[in-house]
Amino acid sequence: MKRISVNIIVLILFLFIAVHAAIAQTANGVKEPAVAVAWKDILKQKPEWYATDEAIRIADNLLLYQHETGGWSKNIDMAKPLTEQEKAGVLKLKPETDSNIDNGATYTQMAYLARVYQGAKLDRYKVAFLKGLDYLLEAQQSNGGWPQYYPLRKGYYTHITFNDGAMIGVMKLLRDVAQKKSGYGFVDDNRRSRSEKAVALGIELILKTQVVVDGKLTVWGAQHDEVTLAPAAARAFEPASLTGGESVGIVQFLMGINQPDERVTRSIESAIAWFEKSKLTGIKWEEKPDPSKSRGYDRVVVKDPGAGPLWARFYEIKTNRPIFIGRDSRIKYDVMEIEEERRNGYSWYVDAPAKLLEKDYPAWQKKLRRAH
Repeated sequence: MKRISVNIIVLILFLFIAVHAAIAQTANGVKEPAVAVAWKDILKQKPEWYATDEAIRIADNLLLYQHETGGWSKNIDMAKPLTEQEKAGVLKLKPETDSNIDNGATYTQMAYLARVYQGAKLDRYKVAFLKGLDYLLEAQQSNGGWPQYYPLRKGYYTHITFNDGAMIGVMKLLRDVAQKKSGYGFVDDNRRSRSEKAVALGIELILKTQVVVDGKLTVWGAQHDEVTLAPAAARAFEPASLTGGESVGIVQFLMGINQPDERVTRSIESAIAWFEKSKLTGIKWEEKPDPSKSRGYDRVVVKDPGAGPLWARFYEIKTNRPIFIGRDSRIKYDVMEIEEERRNGYSWYVDAPAKLLEKDYPAWQKKLRRAH
């Protein structure tokens, strides 16, 4: 009996301390959010979550980070709680002109704000979304493409940017707006119509930039010159080439077109044929622990007859050979010939085309047969 009483007293003391700490923390204005959500998972939450206090806190962060241009910067953890001093620092950056669509910037923030607006019905999120939408519509080039940065920066940033899914990410959002998809019904008819026209212009650009080699349509480059529309180079290790990576997202977008015309169908079929032709079998791209390397591992190609297919990130346009490039911009045909820093710091092989061939393409064919 005595032991039970002691246990009860200990429990009461523990609860008292916990409650007291929580009250003190709240009083000091430093209470941490009950639920922490990583920025990379910001669009993966259940619908009801977007009406919570935590969702609203993050949405208010986005309002702070939004530039006067209407867009956002990249590579910032915008879900991270900010102190008052940090908020003041972010506000000072409002006039910056580094808004861009690289690494998911701008269109991710907009998709999030639309979800929180739908959940919380706070007009400030609608206003911010529409400002972002105006930014994306203004940033589109007359040829139908989107540059990486807008306002424009000198250099490869002005190129039509498929790299890392940038342009396709923008077009998917605009298509959802144009089609009044769930969560975007609040967009006015004028902006919705402009979004529809922007998507149509973007599709024309996609069809025009599909690379022709020896009279045959293949796939796309990671970026294309905004004047000639030819594949273009970006960073030192990103040459003008065919890409086995970003081309997947482009084909998937085209597959989402309702009632595709003959040009779109031919574009898809040609790209699929290229993916089939260009797959690499019997090898794996592995990370092997290696304390002597700067990252603690080394990426190597290993022979494995049972391995699933891989594709190179870049293919030489004329020969269709996989190519690998270090910071010296010299093309190599063996990934082990480029320096350790670039070999281990870049995605030289991708497997996303496997799903495109095995699932997406058959499903698209089935949809076409039903339509006819």
